[in-house]
Amino acid sequence: MSEEALAVSIAETSILEPGSSRFVRACLRRPVDRTPVWFLRQAGRYMPEYMAVRKHHSLLDICRTPEIAAEVTITAAERLGVDAAIIFADLLLPFTPMGLDFEFVAGEGPQVNTPVRSLEHVQALRTDRAHELSYVARSIEKVAAHFGRPRADGDTLGIIGFCGAPFTLASYMIEGGSSRNYVETKKLMYGNSLAWPLLMEKLVTVLVAFAQQQVEAGADVIQIFDSWAGALSVPDFREYCLPWTTELVQRVKSLGVPVIYFGVDTASLLSTMRETGADVIGLDWRVPLEVGWKAVGEGCGVQGNLDPITLFAPQDVLERRVREVLDAAGRRPGHIFNLGHGIVPGTPVENAVRVVELVKEHGKR
Repeated sequence: MSEEALAVSIAETSILEPGSSRFVRACLRRPVDRTPVWFLRQAGRYMPEYMAVRKHHSLLDICRTPEIAAEVTITAAERLGVDAAIIFADLLLPFTPMGLDFEFVAGEGPQVNTPVRSLEHVQALRTDRAHELSYVARSIEKVAAHFGRPRADGDTLGIIGFCGAPFTLASYMIEGGSSRNYVETKKLMYGNSLAWPLLMEKLVTVLVAFAQQQVEAGADVIQIFDSWAGALSVPDFREYCLPWTTELVQRVKSLGVPVIYFGVDTASLLSTMRETGADVIGLDWRVPLEVGWKAVGEGCGVQGNLDPITLFAPQDVLERRVREVLDAAGRRPGHIFNLGHGIVPGTPVENAVRVVELVKEHGKR
């Protein structure tokens, strides 16, 4: 049998192996029959089913109620027809057991009531109450049970757990919410050689425990969100972020699952992000997929990278852009189709569904 025929044979049979979904195999750069697809924020305000739930429950209520979080997760995955479901949760959930109160303010996003701005503040943060986040694990258990049986095509839906990365969570803690310039974060980062590493260490401790709960509950993959790492220069990322993010990635991988590491506006950081040892690096839409993949190296998978706003485009433009991403990937093992960031409010649901259909159709050629 030729190498090409053997590869096709492996791809056709591999997804039937118990516990080995198309999505997980792609994360590990193994052969798949077609490119797997899922979306960041695939359960969100663009979807009428989600907004119906939000009429009766706050964001945090949904996150902290396993039955509702699982329902929202399942509904979105089934509505879109994707190959993986990411659990409905929020990056900031670990703040509460660490002793840091936060809330969501309408029109403004997350707000930390007492920002962390000194060594004393950092020293007061707890690391021994990660068990209080077990409601996320219970949500994952429900989702995993629902999707436990193979689908019509023989594939099992992948289940994604997630957590924030140390830098991104630290920025929320220090700024007190979202920021454009991260002035307070960088002041602490540059100016307090005791507080910054201690904060990083405490975050890694809590995040590893949080990830372990999710894996034990049935998560097949953990995605680490470093949403604001793009605010750092390469030297700053390497000095103040990379050591602790690498520790987090490696400790999560030791739990026996692949790790996806994702950031926004990180074109200049991609080769350095690869040094964490993550199995997959998420690419945003600002860098062409082939350029991003070259930056992280062939020995790593990539996820992405359609511009989320393309989902508002006319059908001919949308279809062309999807094909361009897939053609750039060239069916190489290790590509997961996704948006370059999350689905935004107002996105036509039918266009999101159409993208999934296009990816599946591409795999039949």
